Amino acid sequence: MNCFVGVDVGTTNVKALAMPDDLSEILAHASAPVTTLNPEPGYAEQDPAEIWLAFVQVMAEVNRELTNAGHTITHVAFCTAMHSLLPMNADGTPLGNAILWSDNRAEAEANNLRTKQADLGKAIYKETGTPLHPMIPLCKLAWMREHDPRLLRRTAYFGSIKEYLWHKLTGEFEIDYSIATATGLFNESKRQWSKLAMDYAGVRPNQLSTPVPTTYQRPYKPRSEAAGTGLPAGVSLVIGASDGCLANLGAGAIKPGTATLTIGTSGAIRQTVRKPLRDAQVRLFCYFLDEGYYVVGGPTNNGGNVLEWVSEKLTQQDTETVLTEAATIPPGSDGLLFLPYLQGERAPLWDASVRGAYLHVDWQHTRAHFVRAALEGVLFNLLSINGLLTEHTGPARVIHANGGFAQSTFWVQMLADMAGIPVRLNASNESGSMGAILLTMKAAGIVKTLDEAAERVKFGDTFEPDLTRYKTYQQAFKQWEDGLKKL
Repeated sequence: MNCFVGVDVGTTNVKALAMPDDLSEILAHASAPVTTLNPEPGYAEQDPAEIWLAFVQVMAEVNRELTNAGHTITHVAFCTAMHSLLPMNADGTPLGNAILWSDNRAEAEANNLRTKQADLGKAIYKETGTPLHPMIPLCKLAWMREHDPRLLRRTAYFGSIKEYLWHKLTGEFEIDYSIATATGLFNESKRQWSKLAMDYAGVRPNQLSTPVPTTYQRPYKPRSEAAGTGLPAGVSLVIGASDGCLANLGAGAIKPGTATLTIGTSGAIRQTVRKPLRDAQVRLFCYFLDEGYYVVGGPTNNGGNVLEWVSEKLTQQDTETVLTEAATIPPGSDGLLFLPYLQGERAPLWDASVRGAYLHVDWQHTRAHFVRAALEGVLFNLLSINGLLTEHTGPARVIHANGGFAQSTFWVQMLADMAGIPVRLNASNESGSMGAILLTMKAAGIVKTLDEAAERVKFGDTFEPDLTRYKTYQQAFKQWEDGLKKL
C-alpha cells in the first residue's frame, strides 16, 4: 500500500505520522523529544544537530514499521514551527543554535518598530502580515545587526529550522511561502522578499532562501547525511507549510465560521480566510497556506506552559492531580482571576515585558482555586484574542480544538462553556502532521482544492456548552478584562 508521511517539527517534539492516500487509518507513528536551551534570561535556542537526529530517528522508525508491513512511502511533507532563525554557511553548516519563537532578546528592536519607527513598522506589517514582536526573524536580525554585526555579515544564509532540514535532504536553500510570511521579511502579495524589511534588518537578498509554494516538491536523491532515515530514492519531498496553518487544515477548519484553537506549550486561535487580511492596530497575523487560503489569528505565549508552571512550581503535583483538583472548584473560581502572562505576551498585548498576576485573592481561596483560575485565565486570554479576530471575520459558530490540552476533557468542556458554542475534537490530535498529509493530497493531484481535502478529516467528540456556566463565565470575563486594563 502506498502512503504519505506528515512530519511535524515542533519546539517540544519531532513527530511523524503515516497514512494511506485514502486516509483510512494510521499506519505508523513516531515521536522524539528535543531540548530548548536558555543560555541567558529571555533567550530560547535549540541545537539544530539534535533536531536533525530527532528527525532521522522518527523517519527511520516510521519507515521500518511501514516496510515490515509491506507499505511504501511515496510522499513526505513537512509541518514546522514558525519564527526560528538559524545562521548557516554556504554548505548549510549551522554557525550557532537556532533562535526560537519564544526568544525575547530582540524586545528593544520590536518596540522600536512599534513606537519610534511606528510608520515603518506599520508599512512592514502591511506588506508582510506579521505583527511586530521579538519572535519574528525580522527583529532577531535587527538585534544581530546591533549586537553581532560580524555574524550578520559572514552568514551565507539565514534560514529556519525547516530550511536547515530541507537543505540536509535536498542540498537546496528553499522556503515555503507559509514559513516565509511568518518571518516579517516577505512581501505576501508579490511573493518575494520585502526590500523595506530587508533594509531595516540589515540582511542581503542573497542571504535568504528561494521562496516556493507550499505544495512544491522535489524527488528525494539519497545524500550520505540522510542515510539513517531509510528513505529510498524517488520519494517525493513536499515542502509543506507552518504549524499554525496546517493545524487549521488538519482540523478541517477551512470554511467561514470555523475557528481553530490550539494549546500546546503556547497557543493560538485562528480562522481561514480567502483573501489577505490586515488589522489596523497590527494585532493579528495573516499567514499564507495556499493560493486563496490565508490563516488569520493571534498567538499567545501562555498555554500549556501555564499548566506546567502550576504543576511543577505552584503545587508540585503531577498534571493529572492538578486537573482533578481544579474540577472541584466551581466555574469562575469564586472570583479569583489569573492574567496568564508568565513569559510576556504576543496577542492581544504584543508586549514581551508584561507579566502575570492573580487578582481578587481572598481568604476562601485554596490551592485548587489558584489552579482552576490559571486554567481559566489561559482560555480567557485566547477568547480575548478571538474578540479581535471576530471584528474582521465575524463570529465563529464552532471551535475545532487541538494540541496537548485537547487530551483533557475537563479543559475542553471549560472552553465550550466559556465560548458558548460547540467545541469539536478531531479523531486524531496530530493536526499538524494531518495538515501536511492533506496538503500533500493536493500536491499529488488527489484533490483539487483544500476544501476538498478538509472534507476527508474525521472527527471525534463534540462538547456542547452549558448555558448556565456560560452566563457565569461572561460575568467573570468582564471582570478579567477590567483587570487586564489595569496592567
